[in-house]
Amino acid sequence: MGLCGNLWAEEGGVFHAIDRLDTRDSVFKQYLADVELARRRLFGQNSNTKQDLREFLQIYSYTPKKDEDIFRLSARCNIPYASLATLNRIANSGSLDGRILLPTMPGLFIPENPGNDLELLISLSRNMNGGTIITVNNGGQPERFLFFPGADFMPTERSFFLNRGFSFPLRSYRITSPFGMRSNPFTGRPQNHNGLDLAAPTGTEVYAARAGRVADMGTDPVLGNYIVIAHADNWVSIYGHLSSFSARQDSSVTGNTVIGRVGSTGQSTGPHLHFELRKNGTAMDPGKLLFRH
Repeated sequence: MGLCGNLWAEEGGVFHAIDRLDTRDSVFKQYLADVELARRRLFGQNSNTKQDLREFLQIYSYTPKKDEDIFRLSARCNIPYASLATLNRIANSGSLDGRILLPTMPGLFIPENPGNDLELLISLSRNMNGGTIITVNNGGQPERFLFFPGADFMPTERSFFLNRGFSFPLRSYRITSPFGMRSNPFTGRPQNHNGLDLAAPTGTEVYAARAGRVADMGTDPVLGNYIVIAHADNWVSIYGHLSSFSARQDSSVTGNTVIGRVGSTGQSTGPHLHFELRKNGTAMDPGKLLFRH
């Protein structure tokens, strides 16, 4: 797992605060100098020890202005947005609120206890050996990270971050009915199918497709036992035909939260999950938006 790293503590004065991303700001000017020094050591010929690299990792702090997003910060600071996102535990490109931490060395910061959907995706898709353990005391709350100097998002992670993506709500399934027009299995009439039908045995765990809040749950003549989860940016996900509920009304969920179990309640020809994604109330094709675990 690597060596136990430095304890960066705000109280100790290590988080040098940057006021403006302008070289006329002396702290920002020093930050850029530290970034250049860390890059030289990271990509140089004599940077083959974790201890050596860790000595060149410094952390500054900055409060973004209203018109600044993570991409603008990345460009101004000469640090990949993957480094900014993972150190600050930012799950998608639309989330930037309040003060953030700026590392001087590019790399990925994987938390000891993954919480949001992006962190879960990274921890599931990567070999966790070879990193260096560091501890960051941010506002009096120590957090341990596994730091991988020079690492960046893999394609799936990048797409998830940029698209604020959703993942399949079942770990194992068979698609029995895609999104779009089909014959209604009960009436035989053509009808638009607003989601995906995912066949799985009764009792299979159903996960939230992305972080959000349980906005509604209950029983419907067609959907049977259902759950509706509200997500950022006016997205909603719907889960139907459940055999049981595991989530509660108004509870917060992540992509690792079990919200219910597969069933065959309502108008159903067999155990499966009916899954929908809606943007501003309009049904979207989940097959084009979902990532597989």
